[in-house]
Amino acid sequence: MALHTIVFLFFAGALGGALNAVAGGGSFIAFPALMFTGVAPIAANATNTVALWVGVTASTGAYRKHLDISRRVMVPLAVISLIGGIAGAYLLLHTPAQTFLRVMPWLMLGATLLFMFGKRLSTSTGGSIAADASTSALAIATVFELIVAVYGGYFGGGVGILNLAMLAALGMTDIHAMNALKVVLGGIINGVAVITFVIAGAVVWKPGCVMIAGALCGGYLGAHYAQKLPGAWIRAFVIAVGMAMTVYFFWKGYH
Repeated sequence: MALHTIVFLFFAGALGGALNAVAGGGSFIAFPALMFTGVAPIAANATNTVALWVGVTASTGAYRKHLDISRRVMVPLAVISLIGGIAGAYLLLHTPAQTFLRVMPWLMLGATLLFMFGKRLSTSTGGSIAADASTSALAIATVFELIVAVYGGYFGGGVGILNLAMLAALGMTDIHAMNALKVVLGGIINGVAVITFVIAGAVVWKPGCVMIAGALCGGYLGAHYAQKLPGAWIRAFVIAVGMAMTVYFFWKGYH
């Protein structure tokens, strides 16, 4: 690869990794960048998934001090993320992409609104899942996470926004703690797709390795420095990204 291609892919991976660490939507940076450098669409999707999954994993290290979630909450959410990710990967092989693209914008719009107003809705769930979760709150969280995980296994772009919306609606208010749990659940969901793509030989490793290096740096640094910013700023950024992705998906699905 030419030097300018290496530099371009590295910074695209870094930006995508940082965006995923803070809000989500890194795929909308990394995926087009790979296609711009000549990688075929299917291979670009696989390579992008692998690279950004590594970046999300790096984010977990930066958020580890905020990951104070009880095992009673973490275990069911982690298990359902794995199950949903597998189901979504299966659906990807059997569902027309255009069908899902028409549903996606409504899902993203709902998720963004849920994130914005989730705190007002949390009183009906029996309290925050971040502390002593009620059975009803945990049940609702598990069902919602199954939907998110199926979507994430199928496509993945914006899955961070969906997870943040679920956590907001169930009473979590600390955006950094929410991001910590988001990257763990997202890592599990996308990990299923990563295994599938690697086994299938769909990953283009030369540009992929460059993007992985960038995503590692961007994922960790993005998470590290995001924690130094006021929570209100991060929440505003998440909402802006969610709205931008909603507009993009409406254009993509109905254009």
